[in-house]
Amino acid sequence: MTGPEKLLDPTGLDDRAADDTLAPRPPGLRGLTVGLLDNTKPNAVPLLREIHAELRGRAGAGTSILYTKDYFGMPAADDLLKRIAGECDVVVTAVGDCGSCSAATVADGILLERLGTPAVSVVSDSFLVSGGAMAKVQGFPGYAFAAARHPVASLDEKQIRERARAVMPEVLRILGVDS
Repeated sequence: MTGPEKLLDPTGLDDRAADDTLAPRPPGLRGLTVGLLDNTKPNAVPLLREIHAELRGRAGAGTSILYTKDYFGMPAADDLLKRIAGECDVVVTAVGDCGSCSAATVADGILLERLGTPAVSVVSDSFLVSGGAMAKVQGFPGYAFAAARHPVASLDEKQIRERARAVMPEVLRILGVDS
């Protein structure tokens, strides 16, 4: 009989210390700077911009800063993550709509949390298992991330807006803000 299988981190980050402590949540989002981390997947930027518009309308969030990582299948580089954490109050990263990009999007959120910045990772609901596996490998098995209905990449502007509105209760909950 075989034993449990060991999960391997395809990003090479599994040697980092396990830490499942969330960054402190702000009492609200009014006037706060929202970081938007684009993982370069189709429709990531429109989805992030719509989520920011919803955060402004629902919770009074301030301006946003858009960042783009090098490659969707790997977590963002340490220097980019540190820059984001230094410039933003909260971060939304998206969009995980395949296996490797979902895992990397979740890793980005966890790494930002460990830098002290509240973060929401948005993955499509078809890849929740991939995101959950990465959270476990990163030593943060209970990390909550938001699930948008799949697909995201092939949607038009109106459909992206609908996806952003639909995911907002989870985004607000993860950020600790009443909706």
